[in-house]
Amino acid sequence: MNKKMREIKAQMDVLNEEATVAFEAKDLEKAESKIAEIENLEREYKVAEKLFNGEKEEVTDEVVDKANDVKNTKTFAKAIKNLVTNQLNETTPTAGGYTVPEEIITKVQKFIENEESLINEVTVKNVNTNKGSETFKTRGQYTGFGSIEEGGKIPKAGSPKFQRINWAVTKYGGYMPVTNELLEDSDAEVEQMMIEWLGNESRVTRNNLIMAVVNKKAETDLKNLDGIKKALNVTLGSKFKSISKIITNDDGLQYLDTLKDQNGRDLLQPMPNEPTKLQLRAGASVIPVKVYSNETIPTKAGGKIPFIIGSLKEGVKLYNRKGLILLTSKTAVVGEGEDALNAYEEDLTLIRGIERLDVEERDAAAFVNGYITVTEQASA
Repeated sequence: MNKKMREIKAQMDVLNEEATVAFEAKDLEKAESKIAEIENLEREYKVAEKLFNGEKEEVTDEVVDKANDVKNTKTFAKAIKNLVTNQLNETTPTAGGYTVPEEIITKVQKFIENEESLINEVTVKNVNTNKGSETFKTRGQYTGFGSIEEGGKIPKAGSPKFQRINWAVTKYGGYMPVTNELLEDSDAEVEQMMIEWLGNESRVTRNNLIMAVVNKKAETDLKNLDGIKKALNVTLGSKFKSISKIITNDDGLQYLDTLKDQNGRDLLQPMPNEPTKLQLRAGASVIPVKVYSNETIPTKAGGKIPFIIGSLKEGVKLYNRKGLILLTSKTAVVGEGEDALNAYEEDLTLIRGIERLDVEERDAAAFVNGYITVTEQASA
């Protein structure tokens, strides 16, 4: 009850008492007048109550969200610090390390989404086991139904052809050395440090695994723009052309950005409805272009610039067994030679992160692993 509601309630109590006195004095007209005023105030009170409850609910939701976020941050940071000092409790189980909670994994995923990640190019499936298999039909294997005469039997359709993927997740992990002083920072700083580290390591791991699968496919020397056209029109054809894009790197962007038509107009243009995205006019086709850094998709020796053409959503599938596991050590030694780290001698804490993934080729016909060779002389 807020101040306004209390004021209305007090007025109603006074009027109720006055109405009672008037009724006992047989002054029915005055009593009815007071009751009418009370009824008006009752309506006003109900409106004030609804407004108050709405404000209260809105404020409560906001406060609860913030409180939960602070609570999750404190719990996660405390768990990391407890893991480091071996002061294990219910949030840091002794067996198998510390499993990163779902709310922190969500923050890691959001961090990855805002960075450069090939995960957006492929199909992702979350799994709960270490291995399994899937059976599916590719785009080119559908035969369609046959016609049925009235009263006739259903004809046998074309022999179905299925693809099968066998997958098995593998553990991937790495170390992050941190100073013991850093772990004494605020809970929010410790959480942000872990999110950035886990997010970047996970993102790069996925990028490397996806590119490894792409590079398993035989390379196609596209040579020039005509090679890109042939990849779209013939190799991929109408089966995949409508869902295709060109994926390249910074060197590829520079190459495409030099292509012009007979009138000197650039063939690489921003999309009219989305100016931050690019498209290439390749003859009769207009194809979206997605550019990644040379670090994510490197140019190969000899100036072989990568041009992955087609649909990696159809071509590649990533299997992700949910869960990130953390372990720490203040005494471990990792690496060799000059790159070796001795946590005990250097007063460091080594935090090890582990995740389980597998990336498999789904449909090899859905993409072309192409390249165009550009030498310095040719570029000039």
